[in-house]
Formats: sequence, C-alpha cells, structure tokens
Amino acid sequence: YIHIFHFSNFQYYGLQILENVIKTRWKILPRNQCEGIKKYVVGLIIKTSSDPSCVEKEKVYIGKLNMILVQILKQEWPKHWPTFISDIVGASRTSESLCQNNMVILKLLSEEVFDFSSGQITQVKAKHLKDRQNFPTSAVILHLCMCNEFSQIFQLCQFVMENSQNAPLVHATLETLLRFLNWIPLGYIFETKLISTLIYKVSTCYV
Repeated sequence: YIHIFHFSNFQYYGLQILENVIKTRWKILPRNQCEGIKKYVVGLIIKTSSDPSCVEKEKVYIGKLNMILVQILKQEWPKHWPTFISDIVGASRTSESLCQNNMVILKLLSEEVFDFSSGQITQVKAKHLKDRQNFPTSAVILHLCMCNEFSQIFQLCQFVMENSQNAPLVHATLETLLRFLNWIPLGYIFETKLISTLIYKVSTCYV
C-alpha cells in the first residue's frame, strides 16, 4: 500500500480502479481481501481526516475515499459490518475534524439509500424493489438499517449542535440533518430539542 498525502493523478486512477472493483467484483473476492480493503480504506480516512490541517488541503482525496467507503458499505452493511453505525458514531466523539468527515459519509450514505428531494428510495434502487422474489432486496435492507439505527446518528447530531463551536463541523452536521429530514420519523423533529437547538444556533450566529 502506498501512503501519499498529496493527491496525484496516479492516486486518482488507483482509487478509480479500486472503486470499480468494489462495484463489480466485490462479491467474488475472498473474504480476507474484502476485510483487508475495508480496513485499509477506513484507516486512510481516519488518518487523513483526523488531522485538521489535512482536511481542507486533501479535500478531493478524502472525498474520493469517502465515496469508496460508501460503495463498500453498500456491499458489507449490515451483514458483514453490523457495527458500522455504532463504530462511526463512537469515532466521531474522538475528534472534531474526524466527526466533520464522518458527517459527510453519513450524508452520502443517506443519499445512496434515499432520494433527499422526495424522501423516497432512489430510482436505481426502486428497480430492485420490482423483483418478484420474496426475500428482502439490498435496498430494503439498507432502508431498514438506516431507519432502525438512526437514533444513534441523531444523538450525535444533537450533541454536535449543542456543544460544538466549530463552524465547519456545525455546517457539515446541518447538511447531514437536511438529508435526513424527509424520511426520519416526525418525532425526531417535533418531540426533541432539535428545533430549539437550531433556533439558538441561528440566533447566536448574529449576536
């Protein structure tokens, strides 16, 4: 493995190939290779996004790694990675810059499962729902997992909104919440402190 923190054409094409392998060949790879790729990508994301000085400088590089991780999640979660949500929420509490990038990952994952403009499963995934077989499709499984484990994500967002003074992190959290608003249960909006917290954050920005 090559560790380079200045995103180059060589890296870009390497990551493009890796992303294509994940999309088209993942299911035929040996499990040890799948686990190795997963750990490698996660390790790179954590190492790069935990350093605030790298987050902006290596924005394109981290963005590509995030997209690759989402492709892995579409193959692995929840069957081979049942602890993903608790893992990413737990890691987010260790570093604000890491938390900021994890919010981006959660937003991307939500966009893969739902069409944020309508709150519906995306058209690509909707095609799978027309399958006549009786077992759950990957789209349905991702949908259910996202809904069932959303409470952990919401608690993290609430924690950031109430405690962080880091503007980029708050902005990333708001963008992530925006993607969630069309499909989360209304109780998360009207029966929690979300609205009052948002009002407070907005008002303090102009004081």
